[in-house]
Parts: sequence; structure tokens; C-alpha cells
Amino acid sequence: LLCFRRYLLVALASCLLWNTFGLSAAMDSKPNILLFLADDLGIGDIGCYGNNTIRTPNIDRLAREGVKLTQHIAAAPLCTPSRAAFLTGRYPIRSGMASSNRYRALQWNAGSGGLPANETTFARLLQQQGYTTGLIGKWHQGVNCESFDDHCHHPLNHGFDYFYGMPFTLLNNCQENKPPELDVALQAKLWLYSQIITLAVLTLVAGKLTGLISICWTIIACFTLAGGLFFISWYSSYGFVQYWNCVLMRNNNVTEQPMRLERTASLMLKEAVSFIKRNRHGPFLLFVSFLHVHTPLFTTAKFRGKSRHGLYGDNVEEMDWMVGRILDSLDKEGLKNHTFTYFASDHGGHLEAQDGSAQLGGWNGIYKGGKGMGGWEGGIRVPGVFRWPGVLPAGTVIDEPTSLMDIYPTVVHLAGGILPQDRVIDGRNLVPLLTGRAQKSEHEFLFHYCGSYLHAVRWHQKDSAAIWKAHYVTPTFHPSGAGACYGRGICPCFGEGVTHHNPPLLFDLSRDPSEANPLSADTEPLFDTVIRQIGRAIEEHRRTLTPVPEQLSMYNIIWKPWLQPCCGTFPFCWCDKEGDS
Repeated sequence: LLCFRRYLLVALASCLLWNTFGLSAAMDSKPNILLFLADDLGIGDIGCYGNNTIRTPNIDRLAREGVKLTQHIAAAPLCTPSRAAFLTGRYPIRSGMASSNRYRALQWNAGSGGLPANETTFARLLQQQGYTTGLIGKWHQGVNCESFDDHCHHPLNHGFDYFYGMPFTLLNNCQENKPPELDVALQAKLWLYSQIITLAVLTLVAGKLTGLISICWTIIACFTLAGGLFFISWYSSYGFVQYWNCVLMRNNNVTEQPMRLERTASLMLKEAVSFIKRNRHGPFLLFVSFLHVHTPLFTTAKFRGKSRHGLYGDNVEEMDWMVGRILDSLDKEGLKNHTFTYFASDHGGHLEAQDGSAQLGGWNGIYKGGKGMGGWEGGIRVPGVFRWPGVLPAGTVIDEPTSLMDIYPTVVHLAGGILPQDRVIDGRNLVPLLTGRAQKSEHEFLFHYCGSYLHAVRWHQKDSAAIWKAHYVTPTFHPSGAGACYGRGICPCFGEGVTHHNPPLLFDLSRDPSEANPLSADTEPLFDTVIRQIGRAIEEHRRTLTPVPEQLSMYNIIWKPWLQPCCGTFPFCWCDKEGDS
């Protein structure tokens, strides 16, 4: 018995020493940082979050060997603003990346909007700490401001030493024989107007020739010229979307225009593995920003038809395979235990993405809503998985509100950097929570925007298990009760497509995570108190906002030919440098 007690004391002392010194020593060294971000992936699409039909063994392995967050929240329900918040640790409205019009994401490589040069990304801060920084995949934060080669919004101007990928985002337009996706309603109107103008000109000509209309040829010629200019002005952009938007770049140079989707996944994987190998002596930051699982869901032949969920499931499984290959490269270089790894999605799955009866968007589990919906959980609650062997306790599940914006202060802390002191940083350092040194999230309130419009607020009450959420604006589903905006393609943030609530809809997510049963003053004794407290938080939050130029204004998002990235002489933009090599 005495020997057993001595053994137990020695074991406890060893554990204590490791927790005190071993963990500290591991964190004192600068780890490599590997960030995976999926595009449009629903929280219900992967195994470790409850899906038992789509195979995601590599992402599941990350969760088993690390920490899984169950309330990981995107700062916006759409690509451009969510990624801006991820990169800067700030709500998109602070950087001008939140829109007050119906265009809530960048529309063109040749637009002038994008992540402002005065915003400091985590890549910039890690670069200052001696990290080699790389971005492989999707950017969607703009390219140029005033000329085709100023690259003011480009990744290399935001702290990345190396960029290989797509400066824009995948669209159906990028694949042959797919229905166009970019601004379909506007294109249809412009085509209709062009037909009306053509019919009017033909009518005038016929009337003039038959003597039924008394009009001079000069007027007909002017009308014809105006109609031709109108057609050319819009068709020069929308008629060549594949060439203008679907391009690959290496650093500042276009390498494929248009891109060849059949080899894009293999090129991205090759680049990620090569970056790790080149920088194995570290420290490095590698941000792998997947083009998966955004439509058109181009999937290589190896994975097509292999899942139980059609093309979307095939695409998810291909992405998981890519995650596995990149993790294998860490193992091969002996870097697994010295790499802080993270996996998430930029927002919820796209419910309205359909092709007939086939679902082309993700599944958001038990959560209401999806992509584009600023308040409902399905649009903003995403997977969040971390791994750092020997530092983060394996198999841990944390049910505390966290945000994609938290990655910013977390990786800056791990790199030994200092957060900017001249601006508000909305993210919080997750290291204490991930390592078990803290049990509660530092977030008391999270504000859920749809564009520049505040739709909902979450209150994590410190002295209670309750997580209150008040909805001030919700999208009006179409058709009624459908759970999404199928008649619109994506839900709007304002106007006739939303419903305002006064008093707001209130839910306690700790009891009703599906937001199925709104509370009222009759059913919840704390209703008025909670609404008043959230109202005061909104007022305080708004006092921290300062006016900034809107990067997604109508002027900034329109196509400007003089800003078009081009690998030839504009408008003859065509190249295949990857094929040549």
C-alpha cells in the first residue's frame, strides 16, 4: 500500500510538472500554423458533427486528436464579409466589407472594392514574427483599386509571402454546360432590353422602307448605335464571365485564364504539400482556403458517384481526402506535433442550391436556415476543430460560444505577436479555452449581421447556463414555410423580403438550439430583462463603430475593364501556363 501511494504521488507530480512546464515549454516555441477553411460547408455535413452517411475520416481524425467546438459562429453568412472578419478579427462592418445594397459579396475580379490596405490581417502580424506565410485557394477579397496591376487588395499586399489560387470564387459560370450563376436576374433583364431595342430598330426600318413611318435615317442610325453600345456594354462583362472571373494566379501573375477545373484540385493539393516541404524548418503559416464545396461542385473522376449524397457528397469526400493528404505531408516531414491545425467553414450550407430535385448545397443539421441568413443558426454555426498534439487535450468537446474572428488573436498569441492597439479587435484568444485553463468563453455578446443590417444578437449570460438570442429581423421564406428563400436563390437582408420583429423573437439556445419555439413575456419570466440587457449591448456596440468607405458599394462592385487581371493584352486574356509547364 505504501509503495502504491508513493507511485501515485510520483505520477501526480509528473502530470503536474507536465501541465506546468511541459505545456508552457511547448507553447513558448512558435508552432507552425495550418488553417483549413471550407467554402459553403454545412455543420451537418461531416462525421464528427453527426453525419453518418458522408465519409469524412480525416476531418473526424482531427476532432478525435484535438478539440471540437459546438458553437463556432461565423461573423457573416456569406463568403466575402465572413472571410474579411476571419482575416482581420473584426466585424465586417468595421472594415467596410458589409454591404447596404443587395450585392453582399464581390462580383468581379475587376471590381475596385476589397479588403482595405489599412486593415491588418493575421498573416501580416505573423509575417512580422518571422513566419513564412502562404495562401492556397480562394481569396475573394478583391484584387485591384485603380489599375490592372496595382494589386492593392491582393493577398501579397495583406501579409502573405506566397499565393496560389483563385482571386475570386467558384461559380457555375466556371464550368461548361452549367446555368449561369452571376447576377442571373439582371442578365435576363439586360437581354430582354436588348431584344426590345433590336425589335424597335427593325420596326423603324421596316416602317421607313414601307412608308408607314415618317422618320429620317439619321435617327434610325443613332437609335441603332445606342442599342449596339448598350448591348456591348453589358455583354462584354456578363458574356465572358468565365474569362474574367474564373482564373488562377501564382503570386501576382495569372497562370490559367480560364481555369481548367478538371485539374484544379490536384494543383491546389500539390501547392499545399510543396509549401509545407519548402518551409519544413519553419515557422510557417499555411492558409488552405478550399474551393470545395461551392457550386458548381466540380469533382474529379476518382470521387464522382462514390458518396450516398450525389455530387455534393462526392465533393465533400474529395475535400476530406485533400485534408488527409495535407496532414500526411505534415507527418512525413515530422511536423505533426509542432503544428497548430484548424478546420472550419466560412458559413452555413447553401439550402437554395438545387438542380431540379438534386440538392447541391450543404446540410446544416438541426439548425434553422442557411447561407445568406444573418441571424438563423444554420447560416452562421459552422464546424470548428483544432489539433495540436501534446498541447490541446485530445477528444475534447467545448460547448461555449466562439467565433471565426477568434482565430486572429489566437494565432497572433501563439506566434508571440501583439494585437493592433489602434482599432477594435472583436475576436478573443481561444488558447485558455482550448487548453482547459478556462471553462467559459470570453464572448458575452455576439452580433449577427446580414450585410450592414443587424439581424440578431446572442447573449452568453455569465451567471447562467442560458444563451439568449434575440432576432430583430428575419428573412421571409419563399414559398412560405419552406425554410429557405427558394424563390429568390438567397435570402435578402432588407426590404420586402424580411420581417421586422418588435418585440424581437427570443430563444434560449441552451434549451432550444433549433430556434423552434420563440419565448414571450408570458412564457419566460426574464423576457423583458433579457431584451433590455441586449438592447443596452447593441447601443454600446454601435458606439464603437466608425464610418468607413463601403467596399461593396455599387460603384466598387461593378466590372471595370481597366482593372481586369489578364495574362495577355486585354481583351485577349487567355493562357494555360500550368499546361505549358
